[in-house]
Amino acid sequence: MDNNKAYKIYSAVFNAFALLPLKNRVALLSPHMASFTDSLGDMEKEFSDRGYKCVRISGKDIKPDKLNLTAIFRMLRFFTLGAYRLATSRFVFLNDNFMPLCDLKIKKGAVLTQVWHAEGAFKRFGLHTNVSDEIRERVTKGNEKLRFVVCSSPSVREIYAEAFGVPVSKVLPYGSPRADRYIQSNDVEESQKMREKLFGKTDKKIILYAPTFRDDPAVNKKLLESFDFKEFNKRYSDKYLLVLRLHPQLHKGITVPEGVIDMTGYPSVNDIISATDAVITDYSSICLDYALVGKPCFFYAFDLDDYNRDRSFYFEYKKYVPGIVAETFEELLSAVEDMSVDEKAMRDFVALNFGELDGMSAKRIADRVIREANSL
Repeated sequence: MDNNKAYKIYSAVFNAFALLPLKNRVALLSPHMASFTDSLGDMEKEFSDRGYKCVRISGKDIKPDKLNLTAIFRMLRFFTLGAYRLATSRFVFLNDNFMPLCDLKIKKGAVLTQVWHAEGAFKRFGLHTNVSDEIRERVTKGNEKLRFVVCSSPSVREIYAEAFGVPVSKVLPYGSPRADRYIQSNDVEESQKMREKLFGKTDKKIILYAPTFRDDPAVNKKLLESFDFKEFNKRYSDKYLLVLRLHPQLHKGITVPEGVIDMTGYPSVNDIISATDAVITDYSSICLDYALVGKPCFFYAFDLDDYNRDRSFYFEYKKYVPGIVAETFEELLSAVEDMSVDEKAMRDFVALNFGELDGMSAKRIADRVIREANSL
């Protein structure tokens, strides 16, 4: 079944359920990321603590690794029970674009809020990327139905308005709910416990390598060939433990090399951030989380010119990122020798992308959407 047919079927089922009354319930919709360990999980906790019933709807249900009876059941559940829950929930939170949204008849009184799956403004996203006219039209029409879009800082408010195609007035610069946990529980003892749970007792520094995906699938399949894991371990096996986490759009069809601990399938990236000492990435927004907790960030940008041409950034990459940029593997090996942090660059980066850090973002968002719903 092609996507357009699936969208039409889903929309028809949803719109039938939309004839029913709204329930004072919270629906958490994750079109792509299914673990709910991002801001959706934090909004779930906030509303649950207030006594609301929360339901999860995962796009993973319609993207099975293999087709069997369980997978068929989950797909049917997404198109039926999932559509019912989404259509009749008073509060809906999304962490990504949901393509059928443009055809859905949202009931008056329902408040849809986009919390996105990343913070700040790093690489271009949403309507700022090269998407087809059909997808651009779908996303734009769908986003018209959003009551609010949340961003992590007033400094990026206009960027988010343009990326989602909504008025600036709809963008709430209330902070990132998923950042609240780092502020509230950035505890050394807890980090040590998580470190031992995931990697055992070791005196080595633990470095996460977390590259992001490229728009070209052929490039994605060869991405790990650009990182010489054997040479890294030859140089640093007595000093560092190397951990790998691939982007959800990357891990299929890629063989993980020897000499690295693969944490791609582990459900919570937050645990990994807590347990590791530094990150090597390229253009992934995971650097925002590491910067937030003050851990070293290294940037292996071996294809910077190509990526800048295909996707691009909101700011000049080399001046913007809070760490050393290495364009060759030898430069990266030299960079990680020293695990120090440029504290001023880190502070400036965090201030731009997060604004006020008080650990109260989820509360502010919940207060605002409840007030909005009560006014409808």
